[in-house]
Amino acid sequence: MEIAQGHTKEDVVERRSVISAFFHQWKENNPSLSIYNKSLKEDILIRFVSITETCTHASRLPESTLAVLHMDAILENARKVAVVKPKNNGNQKPFEKIIVLEYLNNTLGRVRVTVGVKRRTHEKVLYCITSEKE
Repeated sequence: MEIAQGHTKEDVVERRSVISAFFHQWKENNPSLSIYNKSLKEDILIRFVSITETCTHASRLPESTLAVLHMDAILENARKVAVVKPKNNGNQKPFEKIIVLEYLNNTLGRVRVTVGVKRRTHEKVLYCITSEKE
């Protein structure tokens, strides 16, 4: 699959479409909507906020879009590096804390995975995946 490499609005829209199509296909192939993370020793759930935030942020850079296409390996092997307070915005409001994980890869560079911990259930929900090749 060819990923648009530019930074024009059209390139971002095209990458957003690639990410959205990937999530649609992924959901069909993974009815549990979760991936076990070795570092957290828990499942990371994929929810609507996972798709909307990742589409918005990962579509900005070609490297981030490519990282999303490797989501299974990234979510399974990413290592916990920090725990922070959620931002006071609508999308992070349901979370009591945010766990930041990193995945290092020669091809993808440093991939940052943001996982929200739900207030009442303590479920780990994917918030966003982004990458920046170093």
